[in-house]
Amino acid sequence: MAEKKFKRIERPATAEERKRHAEIRRKVMLEFPPAEGAGRQEPPPGIPTQIRQAREAQGLTWYALAKLAGIPNANTVRDIEYGRDAQISTVQLLGKVLGLRLELVEEPV
Repeated sequence: MAEKKFKRIERPATAEERKRHAEIRRKVMLEFPPAEGAGRQEPPPGIPTQIRQAREAQGLTWYALAKLAGIPNANTVRDIEYGRDAQISTVQLLGKVLGLRLELVEEPV
């Protein structure tokens, strides 16, 4: 017997559904608060912050940005935003996709 294939239908949530989901999330957060120190890590100032701000302004996830830049691992984007070591060519790829340019500027003495 052949398996039936189902067509996935995606639709945006209605205003009523978004309101109901927000209320559910609020109740869960009250009942199960996040652990101390848990949550989003802030990027160090400079390039990591600029990349995160540009990515979020365009509504992109780490995965979406990595895919657009041709980077096989979305964790590379996360690592760059957290200020971890990265190849300059990778940072340039992300910058190009986000409409940013990487340049060296002489630092005042």
